[in-house]
Amino acid sequence: MKISFYVLSENKAQDFLGFICQLTQTALNKSTQSLLILVDDETLLSTLDEALWAQDATSFIPHQCFSDIHPEATDYDANKSLAPVLLGSYMPADFSGIVLNTTTRPVTDFMAATNNAKPSRVLELIRPDATSTQEGRHKYKAYQQLGYELTHFKV
Repeated sequence: MKISFYVLSENKAQDFLGFICQLTQTALNKSTQSLLILVDDETLLSTLDEALWAQDATSFIPHQCFSDIHPEATDYDANKSLAPVLLGSYMPADFSGIVLNTTTRPVTDFMAATNNAKPSRVLELIRPDATSTQEGRHKYKAYQQLGYELTHFKV
């Protein structure tokens, strides 16, 4: 599994939702795989849901929510999902696409709690504050110990 860390500048961190939307669109343009955005914060889930719908017509990002923290969310079913982007607080069984992780936990924690989930790629976002940087270092070490291919980008 290939894991890319995106270390955000102050400007990118201030427009966190915009950066997530931009990265999501880039991932969709470069791959035919579905993309799961892991979110464990109800406020972020709600605002991200709105931001993805609010993109202009040329960059509209169709998506589907499923979550145990989002009451109007639907359960994910890989055979019924038509949206290329999924938003949720857990990794669905048999998921094999790209994961954009906005949580404090490594994706491997979500994989361990899910049947047969094997993401092809993980995108980790690191904000420029001390807490996020420390969490990013923890994730990096966890992935490194498992032998994953790691890259990082300063954006």
